[in-house]
This record gives sequence, structure tokens and C-alpha cells, in this order.
Amino acid sequence: MRLLQQSFDAFDEAAAATLGLNRTDLRCLDVILAEEPVSAGELTTAAKLSPAATTTAIDRLERAGYVTRSRDAANRRRVLVTATEAARTAEREVYGPVGEAGMLALRRYDEQQLAAINDFLETARKVQEEQTARLKGLPGPE
Repeated sequence: MRLLQQSFDAFDEAAAATLGLNRTDLRCLDVILAEEPVSAGELTTAAKLSPAATTTAIDRLERAGYVTRSRDAANRRRVLVTATEAARTAEREVYGPVGEAGMLALRRYDEQQLAAINDFLETARKVQEEQTARLKGLPGPE
């Protein structure tokens, strides 16, 4: 599992570098691509950043040409962030081949094996979420 996590981290680092972003900005762009349009407040919560850090990330993503900001027509105080076509193109170029390679790799498994793999991944995700909650409940350094 450690090696798998390290491979994910290495890929995210390479993806961020390819797009000219840092890892925080890549995480924000991922949220925006998945949920657009997203309000700045929603992005703050999803990315687990402070409002100021979120604004800075949006500024950098906007300068890079990956997002646009607009005011919510229903609530002028609310800022909505939307991915640009450049972001969608980058998403396809960076992550599309990963999905294709994954689908090809999974073809070697039958339905029963795929069900076991899926069960393992769901179980691993739940364990990670439980352990994250456990760590958040521990007292920090004083």
C-alpha cells in the first residue's frame, strides 16, 4: 500500500509540474473540474484551505488560464469558479491516458476478480477515512 500511495504521489507531482502548478493548485483544479461551477467557499471546504489560501490558489489558476471567476447572479457576494477549455484539455491529456491504461490492465481480470478488487479498494478507502478521523481526534503538540 505504501508503494501504491508513493506512485500516486509521484504521478500527482509530475502532473502538477506538467501543468505548471503546485500540488495545492492541482488539488483545487481537481475539485473545480469535478464540481464546476464551484463557489470559492465550497472550494475552501473541499480543498481544506483557509479562505485567503483559496483566493491565492484561484488567482494562480486564473493566471495560468485554467479557471475563470464570475459573480453568482443569485447572490452577487458569491464568487463562482469554472474550469476553462484549457483545463479540460489538460485534464484529458494528463489523466485520459491513465484511465485508458487502467482499463486495459483490468481486462485481464474476470468479473469475480474485479468484484474482489473493488471490495478491497472500498475497504481500503474506509480504513483510510477512519484512520484520518482518528488522527484528527488526537491532541496535537503543545
